[in-house]
Amino acid sequence: MPAKKSNGIKYLKNNKERKKIAELRFKFDIKTIFIVIFASLFLIFTYRSLTKDLTNSLPEKSITSVVSDVKSQRIKKLEIVDNKILIEYKDGSVGVTYKEAGESFLETLRGSGANLSAVNIAVRDTQGSVGLVNFLGNLIPTILMIAFFVFLFRQARGAQESVFSFGQAKTKRFSKDMPKITFNNVAGVDEAKRELEEVVDFLKHPEKYKKLGARTPKGVILIGPPGCGKTLLAKAVAGEAGVPFFSIAGSEFMEMLVGIGAARARDLFSVAKKSAPSIIFIDEIEAIGRARSVGVMPSHDEREQTLNQILVEMDGFAPTEQIVVIAATNRGDMLDPALLRPGRFDRRILVDYPDLEGRKEIIAIHAKGKPFESNVDWGRVAKRTVGYSGADLENMLNEAAIDAARQVKDKISMNDIEEAATKVKLGPEKKRLQSDYDKKLTAYHEAGHAVVSHFMKHTDPVHRISIVSRGMALGFTLIPPAKDKLHETKTHLLERLAVMMGGRAAEEMVFNEVTTGAANDFDQATQIARAMVVEYGMSTLGPINYSPSMDMSQSPISQDMLGKIDDEVKKIITTAYSQAKSLITKQRQLLNAVADELVKKESLDSDEFEKIVGLKKNENASSH
Repeated sequence: MPAKKSNGIKYLKNNKERKKIAELRFKFDIKTIFIVIFASLFLIFTYRSLTKDLTNSLPEKSITSVVSDVKSQRIKKLEIVDNKILIEYKDGSVGVTYKEAGESFLETLRGSGANLSAVNIAVRDTQGSVGLVNFLGNLIPTILMIAFFVFLFRQARGAQESVFSFGQAKTKRFSKDMPKITFNNVAGVDEAKRELEEVVDFLKHPEKYKKLGARTPKGVILIGPPGCGKTLLAKAVAGEAGVPFFSIAGSEFMEMLVGIGAARARDLFSVAKKSAPSIIFIDEIEAIGRARSVGVMPSHDEREQTLNQILVEMDGFAPTEQIVVIAATNRGDMLDPALLRPGRFDRRILVDYPDLEGRKEIIAIHAKGKPFESNVDWGRVAKRTVGYSGADLENMLNEAAIDAARQVKDKISMNDIEEAATKVKLGPEKKRLQSDYDKKLTAYHEAGHAVVSHFMKHTDPVHRISIVSRGMALGFTLIPPAKDKLHETKTHLLERLAVMMGGRAAEEMVFNEVTTGAANDFDQATQIARAMVVEYGMSTLGPINYSPSMDMSQSPISQDMLGKIDDEVKKIITTAYSQAKSLITKQRQLLNAVADELVKKESLDSDEFEKIVGLKKNENASSH
């Protein structure tokens, strides 16, 4: 065993050395070669200039005196470099002299009778190297000049090609080799899936529909809030149909040059026709599909030109061409009517927030591959997450896994999921330094919300109360809907307003003072009350819609009516406040008990809260 270990260690060391050697390998390309040549020439010319300057600074001697010094054996060394003679004396001094070109200094010394063996004589001929350097000095700049012009030409050609490629659509093509997404990966949108399954069947078995004279739907538009699975549905259609899938965002049609958007639309549809049967997916289509202007002056906006081209292309489909255009948007109200008519986008599919069963299915998909404790109540998780999109649910389970890993757990607990669900909607906890007074004030504020909600007849059960800061809020009272609701009644809306006023009412009653903590409550309450008056017809003003019209040609609301609307909104909110104040006065002892417990524990779940105030006795309590 020890021998094997040592061999393994040696192997690892060898691998590390190989990696280091591989990392140190120098990649030679044209750029590197040019850099090396430049550096070499720079060093050569620098060396030559330095040696030249050094030589020029030496004292100059005459030929006659040098010959005399050689005969008297005062010279230690002579270095003959072409026509230049460098002299080194025995006393350490140096000098330089020059001979005539073509003459031999050695012959001159021999003719004078000097003893040449007593002097160290070195002869260097640099004419050849000087010639090479001069040749390179003339050649290299020429080469570099040519390379520079070649570089400019290539850049210009690339720019030219990019100019001509502006009109090509920046589509992403998904091939069969890529990970396939099918309808099994999509949950919570059963109605949308059924609609799109028909589209897939059209593409797979067109002859079945041709027999009955049916044509392939030209377009399907998916409308719904962000994160509800519109893009995922489109990819699932491509995965199920097994046909080429071209994806592009609406903003990618736009460019700074005029006419590029329309050109890209033409190119996109041309490529799709060649690959038919195929699917074109345009995400965020509202970027180019907004309603066109109807002003007096004609508009030549680039966006409108792009939209017109897409409309023309969709009209140009032959009945035999099996091309389906799928678009997605979360702003269906902004789209041009011409885009939504039959023959273009034949089907409009609403992809809304998932219901209870849908949330269960989505959670089941995203829970695969994650270890959970056995006591996790998935039904309660689904009820807890009313109003969550598919993306919210995926993010919730991911945050729960991260939180469990942070605590070095082996499995994800119910508390981790609860914390993650709160974090997704309200943000992470912020441990702010609060005084005892601030903590007590926040505790009474949140207890006011909870107590009022608990004793209202038609409100939902309190799920969680906390005085731990999240986001901009110093605390929160979580009252999620016990079940999915399709309608809101006037009674329920009025009770919600009373719950919102509960925080301020508790502050005023306990501290005989009001704070800025209820600002967000007032904002939400005012929005609901105004909607009751101007949209829902839930006031003494009658069942009339007083909201501003998009069509400015219609006569606006009179100033007198605006004043009446403000009076009605004020009356609704003040009534709700009085109701909350009255209820808190009646339940003052329970309010104190809840607030004290909040100061101690900082957070209370539904069971802990109901242990103090008792079970909620109304029609919604059974769903808790």
